[in-house]
Amino acid sequence: MTDIHQPPHYSLWQMVLYMLRLGAMGFGGPVALVGYMHRDLVEDRKWITESDYKEGLALAQMAPGPLAAQLGIYLGFVHYRVLGATLAGLAFVLPSFLMVVALGWAYARFGGLSWMQAVFYGVGAAVIGIIAMSAKKLTQKSIGKDKQLWAIYLLLLAVTVVTESEVAWLFIASGVAIWLLRAPPKWLTGGDVHAAVLVQTPMTGAWFGSMDASLLTQIGLFFGKAGAFVFGSGLAIVPFLYGGVVQQHHWLNEKQFVDAVAVAMITPGPVVITVGFIGYLIAGLNGAIVAALATFVPCYLFTIIPAPYFKKYGKLPGVVAFVDGITAAAIGAITGSVIVLARRSIVDIPTAVIAVVVVILLWRFKKLQEPVVIAASAVAGLVLYPVMHS
Repeated sequence: MTDIHQPPHYSLWQMVLYMLRLGAMGFGGPVALVGYMHRDLVEDRKWITESDYKEGLALAQMAPGPLAAQLGIYLGFVHYRVLGATLAGLAFVLPSFLMVVALGWAYARFGGLSWMQAVFYGVGAAVIGIIAMSAKKLTQKSIGKDKQLWAIYLLLLAVTVVTESEVAWLFIASGVAIWLLRAPPKWLTGGDVHAAVLVQTPMTGAWFGSMDASLLTQIGLFFGKAGAFVFGSGLAIVPFLYGGVVQQHHWLNEKQFVDAVAVAMITPGPVVITVGFIGYLIAGLNGAIVAALATFVPCYLFTIIPAPYFKKYGKLPGVVAFVDGITAAAIGAITGSVIVLARRSIVDIPTAVIAVVVVILLWRFKKLQEPVVIAASAVAGLVLYPVMHS
């Protein structure tokens, strides 16, 4: 736990600028983004301690909403509290929001994005290599040689691969299991029960009930529900969005929705920012703003409200054990998602070659910047896709 009386080694604006840069150039989805934050803020710059990072990752995994955005908000909170969390969250989301709105405008004006499939053909394969390396580093750093954590890690990895989803209750169960194994409470109402209390974040669905309202209000209610009740990484929200946007409300057709998901994958920042693109197609700029705010405000609140309790009780043995268990589960699920995504992105020999080359390059050249890799892969996709699909 960070000592709040010890001055940080960085300014608030340095953190904001870092989050702006990550939001503008951080490709690869939630798995890669949480890996970048660990590499940059914990290992390289040492702005954030390992324990603070683990607490943030555990809280982000426990609460509903996009994983990477919540972790970024929490890391802003560590030294600069609510102001830091607010500015870090805005800085992280804003660049990719502006990009998807611009793409939404182009999509609506010019009638689709036919080049997107070719770009995603190359970028999708490269992303697998990037997130595989991120998952490897997280596994080595957080799991180590601990047999109990390895058991949870492998269980969640397998469940994620088999179900192709992240089972939220297993994260909580993993935390409780390690808590009971390592620091069992002497009585259930004793001090260590804080670990259990922390996961009982109040949520209510009454505010999100169906009602006859204007289009923007309907957008706000639907995307608010998505932000408040969908657990897991950014990709976990896609099935929920499909059910509401395409099947229930008929705001978009199948092709438009697939294009919206592709936009999220080929732009940097959180995958969930696809809600901005969808909102734009439904109701223009106002729709994009309402959809984005409705999705991200719940995850912001679910991060800053419990965060002080993580800071206050973070050194209790029960809380430390609970966080270790949830962290192992989260990293196992993240690693499993690499396999799930690989099944969809590596579809032939050229895409397999791209993924392998990216892994080798990132392994060999530690300072190689991901945006360079993404740009080169996009060019490769534009060249190879027409050849392979002619």
